[in-house]
Amino acid sequence: MDAFVIAGGGLTAAKAAETLRAEGFGGRVVIAGAEPDLPYERPPLSKGYLLGQDDRASVFVHDGKWYADQGIEVLTGRRVTALDRTAHEVELAGGERLGYTKLLLATGASPRRLRVPGHDLDGVHYLRRLAHADRLRDALATGGRVVVAGAGWVGLETAAAARHFGCPVTIVEPGPAPLHATLGPELGAFFADLHRRHGVELRFGTGVAGFAGDSAVSAVRTDDGGEIPADVVVVGIGARPETQLAADAGLAVDDGVVVDAGLRTEDPDVFAAGDVASVWQERYGRRIRVEHWAAATNGGPAAARAMLGHEVVHDDLPYFFSDQYDAGLEFTGWFPPGGYDRVVTRGDAEAFHAFWLTGGRVVAGLHVNKWDDGLDAVRELILSGRTVDPDRLADPSRPLTD
Repeated sequence: MDAFVIAGGGLTAAKAAETLRAEGFGGRVVIAGAEPDLPYERPPLSKGYLLGQDDRASVFVHDGKWYADQGIEVLTGRRVTALDRTAHEVELAGGERLGYTKLLLATGASPRRLRVPGHDLDGVHYLRRLAHADRLRDALATGGRVVVAGAGWVGLETAAAARHFGCPVTIVEPGPAPLHATLGPELGAFFADLHRRHGVELRFGTGVAGFAGDSAVSAVRTDDGGEIPADVVVVGIGARPETQLAADAGLAVDDGVVVDAGLRTEDPDVFAAGDVASVWQERYGRRIRVEHWAAATNGGPAAARAMLGHEVVHDDLPYFFSDQYDAGLEFTGWFPPGGYDRVVTRGDAEAFHAFWLTGGRVVAGLHVNKWDDGLDAVRELILSGRTVDPDRLADPSRPLTD
């Protein structure tokens, strides 16, 4: 009997397994993940679940009965530690070996660590796993002083959660603005203002040099010689793809596991999807790796179909969403850092669209609290490749479809 094994136990894995069964695959399907939990969605960890608004059961993609009914084996707490491509086997933590016909690498990413003095003190948190969110929520509930290292998405969302619990919050960011490398200075200014209006202190142009404290953190030392009192520290300085398994097996790795547009590695029986995959995108003429929710929820099914022998081109526009205070936003598109000519906005300070243009063409778009208009017309603008009149684009009296 054919056996399809999925290395990794997150959303990508769950969606791939779900699609294999939906497409009629009757062989063995095994998900082997490092975490002790069934596959779950990560966005709630810095949003509703961290805020205490979503219960624990709501974060799981499916419950245990669903996997049993589908005949999908989920091996929790069983990280895949080695890949033998010649024998078509993977080795699990503990030494057990599983044979595979096709293998999907869905190993995801892990938080980048701050290796500075005091990094191992109690009270220094990272947010990637469900257990991390549990510990952080308990810590925030005490209302203590919070310092967030990094003004990316995780840093901003956890800062908003901390303010929800009434904690004093300081964000320390080496760059000149929040999300500077991701969205540029124009939108960075919006997010800086949003957090200042909610009482967050922002310190830009400085990084973390170390943590002070005996057994638990008591302060954050910055590289400009300052010291910020802290009871809780959240480090959100990005993530790195979990590529060691692929690299040790001789597969190409370049900021992720290298795959073609069909999510295939150079080994015809090994595929990769989700946070770990560096995917060829004909639209951009290069490989890109996207860490957001859509890369998992769309990449898992695409990989499953490719494993079944279907012709697949995984070229969905990158997409992500965020909730911070009263601001809900969605973004779609892609550009390299600094890879745009101008930003055009339409709307007001509370509800607006923003568009990133290159050569007169829209390459990415975002909305904040514009749920009626949403992103459909933005996607059409990006995919059309048409040049646009920036003045008409900025005019809210003109429909985006015009």
